[in-house]
Amino acid sequence: MLVTGKEILQKAHEEGYAVGAFNTSNLEMTRAVIEAAEEEKSPVIIQTSQSAITYAGSTEIAMIVRLLAEEASVPVALHLDHGTDWDVVMKCLRDGWTSVMFDGSKYEFDKNIEITKQVISIAHPMGVSVEAELGKIGGVEDHVKVDAKDATMTDPDEAVEFVEKTGVDYLAIAIGTAHGVYKGDPELDFDRLKDIKARLNMPIVLHGASGVPEEDIKKAVSLGVNKINIDTDLRQAFKKAMHKVVKEQPDVYDPRKMLAPTSDAIKEVVKTKIRMFGSNNRA
Repeated sequence: MLVTGKEILQKAHEEGYAVGAFNTSNLEMTRAVIEAAEEEKSPVIIQTSQSAITYAGSTEIAMIVRLLAEEASVPVALHLDHGTDWDVVMKCLRDGWTSVMFDGSKYEFDKNIEITKQVISIAHPMGVSVEAELGKIGGVEDHVKVDAKDATMTDPDEAVEFVEKTGVDYLAIAIGTAHGVYKGDPELDFDRLKDIKARLNMPIVLHGASGVPEEDIKKAVSLGVNKINIDTDLRQAFKKAMHKVVKEQPDVYDPRKMLAPTSDAIKEVVKTKIRMFGSNNRA
């Protein structure tokens, strides 16, 4: 069933678990994520980056996700990940996304508030949930690049002011994670997370979770993270499975036979994450 992000995440916030937000750019990835969620009886968020929309087409990817979501036996939300372009955010609203992220973290604090409020004033009357980001998460993810020297942790006082002035539905905070592949284990600021969660009492989002040790993920969930973004782990599973097919079956050229193993690999990653986040049997 297709639902809003807030419907999924408010329940996660109240009951103390996290829901995976898995990036997609095609039919195979979308189907793999939803099948995994159904087998684990878990709510799930399917999200698209701006570059994925450019690759697949806004209308086309929306139709794929919405159709599979509407036929699914578990709650599914369609979310825009890292929407930095106003026109892209507006197009997603028109094309049926049920949740959008406006990422204004590159702006000064007041400007981030101003534009986020504008997005919310349009999205909420349409019944669409909104995510925002405060602080700068380092690393590279599609069109979003933040050098390590420019990454900043989320200030708890600013987080309170931001939420009060915008009315955002869930907030992505920076506590030490990064987008992309880690060169070593990240050091997460759990005290900062605990403080922000206690003061906001709302769903909290963790970006850059691919590659974060399981014990750190579980601790973050126990301290109030409710949405966890996973992209890099899916891409690496796809790559590994595709390389295996090409190496072991060099004569295979049927795209269906080549893509099926990648879907299976992605599905297993998603199921593992769902259990790690504690959203299994929560649908």
